[in-house]
Parts: sequence; structure tokens; C-alpha cells
Amino acid sequence: MGFLNKVFGKQRPEQERVNVANVKLAVIFYSMTGTNYKMAKWAAEGAKEQGAEVKILKVPELATEEAILANPVWKAHVDEVKDVPTVTLDDLEWADAIIFSVPTRFGNMPGPMKQFLDTTGGLWFHGKLANKVVSAMTSAQNAHGGQEQTILGLYTTMYHWGAIVVAPGYTDQSLFGAGGNPYGTSVTVLNGEMVEDVQAAVKHQAKRTVTVAEWVKAGQS
Repeated sequence: MGFLNKVFGKQRPEQERVNVANVKLAVIFYSMTGTNYKMAKWAAEGAKEQGAEVKILKVPELATEEAILANPVWKAHVDEVKDVPTVTLDDLEWADAIIFSVPTRFGNMPGPMKQFLDTTGGLWFHGKLANKVVSAMTSAQNAHGGQEQTILGLYTTMYHWGAIVVAPGYTDQSLFGAGGNPYGTSVTVLNGEMVEDVQAAVKHQAKRTVTVAEWVKAGQS
């Protein structure tokens, strides 16, 4: 642990001094049972602690009301987030940085998130998504359920945007306690409960994302 403590034990001085008060972060999630909503809220907390302005936004649900009503947990979550704003293209244009949080669906992002991303062509065409600073998180039912592939799939779209992908890598000790996914925080969910303790890793990822966004804004100015 000596080497790890040396590498990850202290935040770098330049990170401590960064003021991200003028960074605008959109945390965009899709969730059926609440896991990714909880991760989105942790990300928002971390970014606000760093001084960023934050919006938590959901993507539109595509499932039928009949399907949702047939699953009590799903229905309860839909009711839980009924007052959370739905993301729009204006939110993407507003944001300097974006964090996505979605569950894994057969090693890919869920349909509602893909449907929303497919509407961003106009912004992409006019160059309004270039240089956005982006990062992603996910969840799955088991430890090898496609978490890394889901995050990389999201990043593929971001590469086409011309966005700047900020992965957590191994830049903080909290990543190891969270399972050590360098592409983005991921969590295993069994019987509705998170297996790994990922709160600190999520908050670190959010702080890292808005810090890099501040660096990008400063460079552009």
C-alpha cells in the first residue's frame, strides 16, 4: 500500500487551487430502479463541492405505462423522479461539462439514452458539442455485466461530438474501493443494493471532470 499511498494519498496542489465557479455541469441519467439516479446525485454533490453550477436531468422514458406499472420497483422510481427536469438539447448547449449515468443493457447503453443522443445531430453539425468535457458511469447486475463496454459505447458518441473525454483512470485511492474501473465509476447491484461502495469514487470523478472543464475554459479564453 506504500506505493499507492504515495501516488493517491494526496490531491495534487494544482487541483486544490482550481476555482470552478464558472463551470456549468449537466448530470444526465437514465434509471429504472434508482441506482443511477443516486449516482447522479452524488456526482452533483461532488461538483458543487468544487464550486460548479449543476443541473441533474433525466432522459425521457420510452417504456409503456403498462410495462412500468407491472414492475412495482420501476413504478416507484418513476414516481420518485417525476419532478426531475427532462434533459433538452438546450441543456447540452448550456453545459461546459456533462456526466452520463446509465445502467448496462446487454453491454450497451439503454434505449432511452441512445434515443436522446440520436437527437443531437443538429448541435453536432453546428459544432456546438465540440470541446464539451464529458465522463460516464454505469451499473449492472454482476461484476462482468458489460460495465466497461457500456461506458466505452457512450464515449464513442462523444468522440464523434469532438468532446473531451475525462476518465477517472487511477487518479484517486477511492477508485480501488469502488472496483477499480478506470473508464468510469461502475457498480454491481444485487437485490436492489449496491455491492461496492462507490460514493467517494463518483464524487472524485465529478470533481475531476469539472476541474478539467475549468482548465479547458481557461485555455479557450
